[in-house]
Order: sequence, then C-alpha cells, then structure tokens
Amino acid sequence: MASFTLHGIPVSRGISIGRAHLLTPAALDVKHYLVPEEQVEAEVERLQHAIGEVHRNLQEMWTELPKDAPTELGAFIDVHVLILSDPMISEAPLDIIRTRHYNAEWALVTQIDELSAQFDEIEDPYLRERKQDIQQVAERVLKVLMGTELHAPPVPPAGEDHFQPQMIVVAHDISPADMLAFRDRSFVGFVTDVGGQNSHTAIVARSLDIPAAVGMSQASRLIEQDDWVIVDGDAGVVICNPSALVLEQYRARQLALIKARKRLLKLKKTPAVTKDGTAITLLANIELPDDCGPALDAGAVGVGLFRSEFLFMGRGAQGLKVPGEDEQFEQYRKAVLAMKGRPVTIRTLDVGADKPLDQAEHTALNPALGLRAIRYCLAEPQMFLAQLRAILRASAFGKVRMLIPMLAHAFEIDQTLGLIAQAKQQLRERNIKFDEAIEVGAMIEIPAAALALPMFVKRMDFLSIGTNDLIQYTLAIDRVDYEVAHLYNPLHPAVLQLIAMTIDAGRKAGIDVAVCGEMAGDVKLTRLLLGMGLREFSMHPAQLLAVKQEILSSDAQALTARTKRILRAMEPAAIAEAVEQLQTL
Repeated sequence: MASFTLHGIPVSRGISIGRAHLLTPAALDVKHYLVPEEQVEAEVERLQHAIGEVHRNLQEMWTELPKDAPTELGAFIDVHVLILSDPMISEAPLDIIRTRHYNAEWALVTQIDELSAQFDEIEDPYLRERKQDIQQVAERVLKVLMGTELHAPPVPPAGEDHFQPQMIVVAHDISPADMLAFRDRSFVGFVTDVGGQNSHTAIVARSLDIPAAVGMSQASRLIEQDDWVIVDGDAGVVICNPSALVLEQYRARQLALIKARKRLLKLKKTPAVTKDGTAITLLANIELPDDCGPALDAGAVGVGLFRSEFLFMGRGAQGLKVPGEDEQFEQYRKAVLAMKGRPVTIRTLDVGADKPLDQAEHTALNPALGLRAIRYCLAEPQMFLAQLRAILRASAFGKVRMLIPMLAHAFEIDQTLGLIAQAKQQLRERNIKFDEAIEVGAMIEIPAAALALPMFVKRMDFLSIGTNDLIQYTLAIDRVDYEVAHLYNPLHPAVLQLIAMTIDAGRKAGIDVAVCGEMAGDVKLTRLLLGMGLREFSMHPAQLLAVKQEILSSDAQALTARTKRILRAMEPAAIAEAVEQLQTL
C-alpha cells in the first residue's frame, strides 16, 4: 500500500507508532422511512429511551472517572450532558416525528442538520466550533438507536512485528467522552480532521501526555483501518504506511526521546540557574490538589497557577451545586499542605468562553468577549466573597498568593481589592486566622492591560502574563478554531512587544512578573523569554524539566543583547530566524 504524509497542527509532543483505528460517525448512514400514525408515539418513546440511555451512560462515566483522569474530561462530559438536555436536542426531534412521521434516526439527523446549518452562518469562530459538540452528542444517541455499543470498538489485532502494535485513533473529531473510553486501552496517539492548538482534543492530549496531531482535514478519509501510522506530535506530521526505512528511523527517534526524558529526571534537584549565575524560578500549573504530587516530582519550587475553576466545572452532570466556602477551603488547604511550604498562587474563578458553568452561558453572542473571569465574579459578589474567604483561610497553612484574571480597568482592580478587604473583615469577625499580608496579583492577558501597566503596578503585588489569551485578543483570533490556527503566532511582533513591556514594567516597579501560559513551557521560546528578562516561569509539570535543561545551558546576559534586536524587528520571518539562532548561544 502506498505511503503518504499529512501535515496538520502539532498539539502534544512526542512520537507514537501503531495501527490506525478509525472511528466512523454513526450519522453517515441512517435509515429513512415514514412511521404510520398508530406507531408515532412508539417511535417517540424509542428516541426518548435512546436519549435517556446516553444520559445514564454519561452519568456512569462521571461516577467511574479514575482519580488520575485529567480534570478537563469531566468538564467536557458535563458540556455534553447540558447539550443533551437542551430542548433543541431532547424535544425538537420528537416534534418532527409527530408532525412529519419521520423515524427516530431520520428525525434526529434532520434536526442536527438544521442546527449545524445555523451554526455555519455564525460569524464568531468559537460558536461555530460548538457545532462539533452537538454532532458528537447526536452520534451517541444514534449509536443507541442503531444498536451500536456506546464504548470504543475492539482494538485491531496485533501484527507479526516484534514491536507490539498499539492503537492510534483516527477520526473526524473525537469527543472527550469517547477519549475517556479509550483511556485504559492501547491508545498511544490520535489524529483528527478538525481541531486547533487549544481545542478540546488538544487539551486532553496534553493532559494525558499523548502525541497528537489535529486539523488534518482529510485524514479520516485517506487512512484506512489497521494501516501503520506514525504520529510526530512535535511537527504535526502523520505518516501513513511508512516504508521499512522510515519506520525504523522513527522508532530510533522514539527510543531516543524516551531515553532523553529519563535523563531529564536527573535534573529534578538541580537549581535552575543559567550559566552566568542568574537564578530562575520554575513553578507548576495545576488544576486540582492531586496535581501537586507530579509538580513536586518534576522539581517545581511552587505552584504558579492553581486554576480554581476546575473545582467549579463539571458538577452539573453530578447534580452538584457550586462549591461553597468550606469545600473550597479544604481543597485549597490540601494543595498548600501538599506543597510543603512552597508558595501556591491561586487564581480566582476564571469561567466563561470555553469554560462555562451552565447552559445559560452558551447564549452569549461572543463568549470570549463577554461575562467571564473577573467580570463574572464581580457580577456574583456573594459567590466571589465565598471564594476569597476560602483562599484567605488557606493562607494560614502556608504561603499563598491570590491571582485575579482578565483585569482591564482601574475600577475592576479597585472593586476586587475592596471585596478582598471585605472578605478579610468577615474572617476577623469570625476570629478565623489568615495571612493579613497575602499578596494579590493581576493576570495580564488583555492588550489594554499591557498598555496600561502603571495602574497595575501601582495597585498589585505581582503580575502573571497569560500568553494564551493575550495572543488571542491581540491577534483577534479564536485559539480553538483550526481554520485560523495558522494565525495563532506567539512570535508576532505585537505579542512580543506586549510581553516585553510587562516584564520591563515589573522590573522597574520591583515586583515579580511570571509567564503562566503555553509559552512558558515551550522550550523553543525559553531563551527568548530569558532574554526579555523573565525570571519566573509557570507551566505544566510535564514540561518543567525540559525547560530547566534549556535554562542551565543558557547565558542570560548574552541573550539580553540579542533579544533587544529581536524586539526591534517587525518581519515575521526575520523574528523566527533570530529566535532559532538563540539556540546556538
């Protein structure tokens, strides 16, 4: 069989080699027939039963989630539960059966097609991508109607090769629920036609640390069941039916990567200091207290970003309410104690956009620009006060810093600081101890904030640059939309200027500045950030040792002079070339 190569978007590092396992959408082939009048209600009940089965299946997935499962999976399952409960899915197809006498499968596909056409006309790219979530939910209902098992099909049989073949899932798209079904099987990589650098599948891939490439367009049509497939997650390349020579070359690279990762473990206790003696602080990003273990194993000297929203998300499927003060306090305290005296920076609730708490939030015309993060918290002061009190209470058990997301206006800063003061007073009245001098910092992730830094450094104790949103808002692109993924460029001169300005403003004001977005964990950008003057990096624990290795081999003083020239450049090609040349210093 002929070999061919596909190019897409790299989303999770590493190389995987295995047999292709195709997931075929159930909606491609459904029966179409008219139901007699006397059988209409029976057909309605059949569809209702299928929807109920999917509901129960998703609920079971929630209850059976392993403790070490990525927290993103729960949030995505919750989104599918909310979609399934929407009248446009749960009721409109029933009306089609009753009025048009369509069979259940035909009625459901008809409704989904109509919804998909409406989504295609939406200008906002984030909302357009939500069409895929609706289609994934519909496919699960169709599988029940058509008598197909909800869980993943059997793994293809092993071949004769002395390397044990493992499964690489190939699909148009993969829902988080389906990914969970594959989690405990021979699943070593995946390839999808759609998706972007920060799409659902990309987020889960990085959480599982599995090589993946998305945005391949025609992969699910060109790759056949049981084909040999190589996924180069670093380059976003997929090679189908490779020659024996190419296969051997990639196996050698795969083994080299495994050995390199093992060597990195030796750096765990090595201080992060550049060759010219500049000390660098390496922190971990976490979602839940249980992530503190991997952070310590990677040598993190603290938590630079505790994403508290993951305590709030994914609870609807379990019928749970928003966590109260005591529940939050226990989780924050658990993380603080687990870090054994190391600092823990807790970001206050950052929901909205791609992290909704409930179905109502999906109604926003442009969620990324709507009621999210600090805007949401200031609109719900009682909920916000409960979180502030919980964080403050945890500060009595170790070093805690509080981080506020998506600030842009002086009045937002002042209102937030006023609520923190109110929360402190409420705790004093209850005779509850907390750190009176707790540091409060601001996320710099909106261009307006980076351009108005004096009002931030005047009011805040530290700054943390959220590069993911900063790039999104600066370049006016949806970071989860694969159709514009090629425009998502951390080396755009405007982005670099905003980051450099923020680092410089913090240095002049004598306050700490960290980077906690994806750029912090990208080893190709480590030297550039060092040259900008960054001295505090926060990233996923899996990326920490590789970044430390880059720091140990860098000369910060030499990088500073080179980086100043890069910041004066405006041509993308020249910037990319100059950043690559930093690796030779």
